[in-house]
Amino acid sequence: MPAEDGPSKAMARGRNDRASKLLDIPSMEAASGRRGEWIGGRFYWDCAMSSDALSDVLETVRMTGAVFFRVYGKKPWAAEQLSRDAVLPMIMPGAEHLISYHIVTEGSCYATVIGGDSIELRAGQVVVFTRGDEHVMSSGPGMRADPVPASTIAEIAVASLPFSASYGDAGPCTAKLVCGFLACDARPFNPLLENLPPVIVADSSDSGGMPWLAELIRLAIAESESQRTGGETVLARLTELMFIEVVRKYVDGLPAGSANWLAGLRDPFVSRALSLMHSDPGWDWTLPRLAKAVGLSRSDFAERFTSFVGSPPMNYLAKWRMQVAAGLLRGQVNIATVASRVGYGSEASFSRAFKKIVGMPPSLWRQR
Repeated sequence: MPAEDGPSKAMARGRNDRASKLLDIPSMEAASGRRGEWIGGRFYWDCAMSSDALSDVLETVRMTGAVFFRVYGKKPWAAEQLSRDAVLPMIMPGAEHLISYHIVTEGSCYATVIGGDSIELRAGQVVVFTRGDEHVMSSGPGMRADPVPASTIAEIAVASLPFSASYGDAGPCTAKLVCGFLACDARPFNPLLENLPPVIVADSSDSGGMPWLAELIRLAIAESESQRTGGETVLARLTELMFIEVVRKYVDGLPAGSANWLAGLRDPFVSRALSLMHSDPGWDWTLPRLAKAVGLSRSDFAERFTSFVGSPPMNYLAKWRMQVAAGLLRGQVNIATVASRVGYGSEASFSRAFKKIVGMPPSLWRQR
């Protein structure tokens, strides 16, 4: 891989000059309204172009909407979710992480993580349990119930849409919910899931400022009731979009002074560095190159990045490379090619790094 400086520096400048003429970079910048620069012998557009770190993470974790059903509650009522380990095999065998969500379409209810505080919800609000923690949806705070039978979850997983479940007495319906699960990979590296709180509440009502979420919910409900061909696939995609919209709203609402990976997406220096690493993880990034690209000194950049992300830039890059490699290993790409694509000069050096970070050699990961 090229060094920062070396005997081929003049040759590199010549190649860059020729590439600039061939690409006519100034004209492209003028036409697009964006600017770019050469970094380490490659040309990168500015941050607006490059990689969206949130999108990259969402793409690499194989997020998939799995189940979508309606719940009708008649006061008093309570429904308790099974553990994630019991639910995941029924809706998506092999998935590592469960996200549960409930959308209140009419009435009101309470959401409670077992052992935690109750959250009151009203029509138009969405509660997302980002870690799939066991929880209760109920007509009042602090209520408990027998967990939903495994047979019911299994039935939901294979049922034709729309699937409905009723809880409570024979009185009038006091709450209507749309509920479902998302499954995704949490290993080897998922900075999004690591930094989300266990519970997020979002408001899709007009006062909540989330018109896209409200529209996605309306589309999901209509699709679940229409029973059209391809409905399950459409609902899966809508579920993913709803989750993304909730996450985006959460990031936008982070208070000033927040310091984590999500807050880093809003910081111009950290987000620029994340964009560069995500857009080209196999490139020979160094701390000086990244610092120069974001416009900070080496020490200031390292300190700022670490304060947001929780690990130094090069450690983050190493873990992100293993996440990308893990995705490639699920396909038919041979290990030597995977090593080259994520920036390693040999299969042996890649295998050592993969085992150190992931805990197993890439060949065993592929078998799993």
